[in-house]
Amino acid sequence: MGDGGTTYSGVNPNAVWLNSRGIWLSYVIAVTILHLILLSIPFLNVAQAWTLTNVVHNIGNYIFLHMLKGTPWETNWDQGKSRLLTHWEQIDFGEQFTTTRKFLFLAPVILFILASFYTKYDPLHFVFNLSTMLLVLIPKLPQLHGVRIFGINKY
Repeated sequence: MGDGGTTYSGVNPNAVWLNSRGIWLSYVIAVTILHLILLSIPFLNVAQAWTLTNVVHNIGNYIFLHMLKGTPWETNWDQGKSRLLTHWEQIDFGEQFTTTRKFLFLAPVILFILASFYTKYDPLHFVFNLSTMLLVLIPKLPQLHGVRIFGINKY
């Protein structure tokens, strides 16, 4: 029997759960629900709702994929290796340019394009939308895999 602290699954759950059936559709539905909730707030206009949708999505994406490290539970094959890896670095076992990674890279870009269009390319909205999009896209670049700029999030 086990010691209660580990599982006997051979797969890191962070590496594969985004490949599960229906996850991409669930992702799109969650972003749509967020946008509809923001649209239903009476004092927000359409441009503000789109910018907030983009900003909330991108900040959540950054926190979830690029700040959080480790796995929800330790697996035997891992032996603590993923303790220092962000969720993004664990997706598809670190393999670059997989369909899941492409989807997660394109989602903020598409949301940025939609937000820019619906804000009528207002300069103030554009600055917020562009800066948060860059916040989530730059850490996703293959050249930054495992890199900790200025030691931020090193441990």
